[in-house]
Amino acid sequence: MGTNTVKSGEQVDRQSRILEAALDLLSRHGISGVSMRAVAREAGVALGLVNYYYDDKMSLIRAALHSVDEHDLRLVAPDPSLAPDEQLRTALHRVAGAELLTTRYLSLRLHLWALAQAHEDFARINAAAFDRYLDGLAALVSVAHPALPLKECRDRAADIVVVQNGMWLTALLGIDKAAIQRSIARTEQIAFAPPRDN
Repeated sequence: MGTNTVKSGEQVDRQSRILEAALDLLSRHGISGVSMRAVAREAGVALGLVNYYYDDKMSLIRAALHSVDEHDLRLVAPDPSLAPDEQLRTALHRVAGAELLTTRYLSLRLHLWALAQAHEDFARINAAAFDRYLDGLAALVSVAHPALPLKECRDRAADIVVVQNGMWLTALLGIDKAAIQRSIARTEQIAFAPPRDN
């Protein structure tokens, strides 16, 4: 393995540690707990390295928001090895994965929603991420129900997201596995319902 490959891998690792540290701080303290110095300390890297990758706190938080967006898109990524209805069902179940029902993750989601209310730039990032997630979910609904009009697929996706967000908020109060299963069942009812009469 060449030296450049090793250095490139180390850079990706350090940069991902920095982003992960920023997300950890956001989940615990909100935006007020995120500073370049705090992120460097949390990531176990020099402050200069954080400044090398990110110009300022705002660019770091933007990058953190984009990493959450990428994670969310993986939740609705199609799996071509599965039949269309199973792709959709799998995506609906991914949202209730154990790693997403942790206090850390749910707290992070609340702080990200609050950020979108507090700053116009973050609101734009959040809105664009939401649209991409909705489009991904609507595409899965469309593939599972090819006869449905695209608008109905998107409407169903929006209804599903409401249930998913409610499940996350409920989980913050204490993980009630029965409630989570009811939420997943409700998203499946929405996704697989017969076409609406127009």
